Amino acid sequence: MRGLLLSLGAVVLAFIAAPLLIVVPMSFSSAASLEFPPPGWTTAYYGAFFGDARWTQPTINSILIALAVAVLTMAMVTPATFALVRHRFAGKSAVNLLLMLPLAVPHIVIAIGYYAYLSDLRLLQTFPGVILAHTALSVPMAFLVLSASLKGFDRSLERAAMSLGASPAATFRHVTLPVLWPGFAAAALFAFIQSFDETVVALFVSGRDSMTLPRKMFDSIRTTADPVIAVVSTLLFFTVAALVILPMLWRSFSRSRS
Repeated sequence: MRGLLLSLGAVVLAFIAAPLLIVVPMSFSSAASLEFPPPGWTTAYYGAFFGDARWTQPTINSILIALAVAVLTMAMVTPATFALVRHRFAGKSAVNLLLMLPLAVPHIVIAIGYYAYLSDLRLLQTFPGVILAHTALSVPMAFLVLSASLKGFDRSLERAAMSLGASPAATFRHVTLPVLWPGFAAAALFAFIQSFDETVVALFVSGRDSMTLPRKMFDSIRTTADPVIAVVSTLLFFTVAALVILPMLWRSFSRSRS
């Protein structure tokens, strides 16, 4: 049975990693458009990415928007999660359903709705408009992650702190937050990734000045099939891989030293 599971895992891993065997070589291709196998090798398209504001500016926009979305999402989700997990009140099920709706509604439907709504508010094609739209999409995942962490939290720690005279704010700052910080960090990370990776809504609500990297990639592959797209994909993959692998290596290094 173990051998079967390992084989199945290897097949799934190969299926996931297979596109990299095409995308990464194409990022070093000398072809004028996306072509595999590459007719030659060059790093010119990496220079084209880092030296072209048409690519670097959307990248910066995506990072700034995703950071703002993570902060705003956590500011909204944290009190909502504590209220829904720890208290009973009329309409609790309706509020929980409302928070989960963005997961059930197709993004194209949400995008059309935001296009009309943000247009009325004169926030269409602006940074605040994109941030608000992405925040609504990030709320469900952040709420699920944070609520799972909060349900496993031992409230006797808070009661002990309050019995010793700590205020609710001091208890949260010195007891609850230090224990739950991995859950808060994971929820914020999911919100960041959801925003940074979102394409459909960005196509409708972002503009020339607020263009995100996924929208730039979509526009580029739709018009010119620019090989810089392969460069961006490769850089994103290795960035994510580094963020996953480096903490693991650091923990292994710390254990070996201790």
